[in-house]
Amino acid sequence: MRWDRLPSFYNSEAQGQGDLDRSPQYPFLHHQSLQPVRKLPDALVIGVKKGGTRALLEFIRLHPDVRAAGSEVHFFDRFYLKGYHWYRKKMPPTLEGQITLEKTPSYFVVQEVPKRVYEMNPDIKLLVVVRDPVTRAISDYTQVISKNTSVPKFEDLAFQNGSQFGLVDTTWAPIRIGVYVRHLERWLHYFPLNQIHFVSGERLIVDPAAEIANVQTFLGLKQVITEKHFYFNTTKGFHCLKKSEGHSSPHCLGKTKGRNHPSIDATAIERLREFYRPFNARFYQVTGINFGWP
Repeated sequence: MRWDRLPSFYNSEAQGQGDLDRSPQYPFLHHQSLQPVRKLPDALVIGVKKGGTRALLEFIRLHPDVRAAGSEVHFFDRFYLKGYHWYRKKMPPTLEGQITLEKTPSYFVVQEVPKRVYEMNPDIKLLVVVRDPVTRAISDYTQVISKNTSVPKFEDLAFQNGSQFGLVDTTWAPIRIGVYVRHLERWLHYFPLNQIHFVSGERLIVDPAAEIANVQTFLGLKQVITEKHFYFNTTKGFHCLKKSEGHSSPHCLGKTKGRNHPSIDATAIERLREFYRPFNARFYQVTGINFGWP
């Protein structure tokens, strides 16, 4: 059932002004005469894990016309049976004219999700943050070993049966996620390419203002977030948000972002680049974007 055919109580719920006042974002002065409601999302950040989705969310939610769920809801991959009513309650209160946004990076790779999203809203806008799949896999692994130091070496997991960097193990999630074109093909079965916007994880680090400008255009927003909102933090090695009305002090992503990667055998890295190269080329062809990965 499509979201716009649901009873009205599924799509909106009046909220007190106190919910809005606690928002960490800019004050919505031009909306204050309206009553905030919760609604199903207008846009989703669907992936990819360790691509830069948290940075994208933190940056775009500076916009006064964007409200975002603070945590990953996992509705379409884990809690779908709870229904739209449950999902809507996880959304932030919004005012008329504001966009509701939700981010769950695993949506991009779970087989059932595209159809479920389409059935909710075939006109929804989708955002995908991608980065060099080899770097992404190593970043994924780095996150795992930060929580469990007994995990085998990256090289032992990335290749089948200790094959000395021969056969890549595509059953291992950090490798499988990086075959972006395979996942994208499932989404294109339901959504036209012009409803999907691709963000370069590398450019989001180097020039966040330019990437966010493109996102604002895609979402139909005024160009509010610009270079003036960012500064380069030399300690962390990436851009952070300057002090603003929405943040009482300069704001950087947490300590879990920008971890140092472990040393990986150079032969293993080159073998993985060879493996991904044809998939990357096809991804560039389908999206019309050359991301410039090695």
